[in-house]
Amino acid sequence: MAVQTVANTTDSTVDLGPAAALSCRECGHRVPLGPVFACEECFGPLEIAYDFSAYDTEELRKRIEAGPANIWRYAPLLPVPADVADKPNINPGWTQLVKADNLARELGVDAGKLFIKDDSGNPTHSFKDRVVAQAIEAARAFGFTTLSCSSTGNLAGAVGAAAARAGFRSCVFIPHDLEQGKVVMAAVYGGELVGIEGNYDDVNRFCSELIGDPAGEGWGFVNVNLRPYYAEGSKTLAYEICEQLGWRLPDQLVVPIASGSQLTKIDKGLQELIKLGLVEDKPYKIFGAQALGCSPVSTAFKAGHDVVRPQKPDTIAKSLAIGNPADGPYVLDIARRTGGAVEDVNDEQVVEAIKLLARTEGVFAETAGGVTVGVTKKLLENGLLDPSKSIVVLNTGDGLKTLDAVAGTGLTATIRPSLESFRDAGLV
Repeated sequence: MAVQTVANTTDSTVDLGPAAALSCRECGHRVPLGPVFACEECFGPLEIAYDFSAYDTEELRKRIEAGPANIWRYAPLLPVPADVADKPNINPGWTQLVKADNLARELGVDAGKLFIKDDSGNPTHSFKDRVVAQAIEAARAFGFTTLSCSSTGNLAGAVGAAAARAGFRSCVFIPHDLEQGKVVMAAVYGGELVGIEGNYDDVNRFCSELIGDPAGEGWGFVNVNLRPYYAEGSKTLAYEICEQLGWRLPDQLVVPIASGSQLTKIDKGLQELIKLGLVEDKPYKIFGAQALGCSPVSTAFKAGHDVVRPQKPDTIAKSLAIGNPADGPYVLDIARRTGGAVEDVNDEQVVEAIKLLARTEGVFAETAGGVTVGVTKKLLENGLLDPSKSIVVLNTGDGLKTLDAVAGTGLTATIRPSLESFRDAGLV
């Protein structure tokens, strides 16, 4: 079984709020809360099971709305202690939901129906701050002393920042050829940053080996042995979107796919809001977005397959370059269940979409945002997105992290400091 024991911690000694147990997504087998990520019965993935039975809908809504302007406003729905907001953490969330009417006009979407959920406003400028903030609370509960991860870039920076704030040691592992901006951002927080020769899947395999070795004792890998807790941070995107829409479900969402965890947890968050009565139950569609150079889920969806075959990544969208996505099959299930789809765009379309979003809405997205905007455009052209219904597109990171993608963009003109030169340049 994939487990690491720290100080013999069990669920009877930890306070993780409404979290009741870990439950296997495949067979339903339950185990106590702990740093465990695979089922001992069938080796399926474990996720958090909650007890929300004591909540009154209106009291819960008031409690959320009175909470802090970060993800801890949703503490009653997360595996965290009630006093989580008082602990040293990077406190991400409550990012802008941009009403994108300019982009809507370009894409042929009805006015007031297109929104960008812009997570570049988080402390380290990506949605990864949400999942790491969640994971670090589990790391505290289980007595870990070192925070670690395998990362395509954004997660490394988020772990470094959160560990520094919380007083943890950090040691993170990345592919050796990441964008320089992400390398610098991950290193600046003072933790150890280790490049692995190979792609993300090679890095992830190494981390799984380290967990089972004495050298990894006391290490909390946010996206491995802490993964059930870490992944719950993505639910807060769903919560925020619905609250920012006036406690309404969006009709359609376009979500980037790396491991696929974010998309599955957004769906889980929406389902929880429905069950708790915080939003009206109605149909919604979830669409997954991949880069063509790493599109194993899109390929499986289009072929009608249930199995996702691994691919070797080759794309500028390195934050999505996971060739063997752990949650790929669950993404397929959600896309099909909700009536959505999984689509991909090539690198040229990614760059065009980055520029389109920047030009129309003043939002500079990293390459993953270029993927979601590019896929949104493609889905609209193919008639798979309804332009008369609400569409929320996720931008999960800041374009300053992936400047190489738009490196050809620069000065309009170089002139002498004179009006004559200004006029000669055709700028009037």
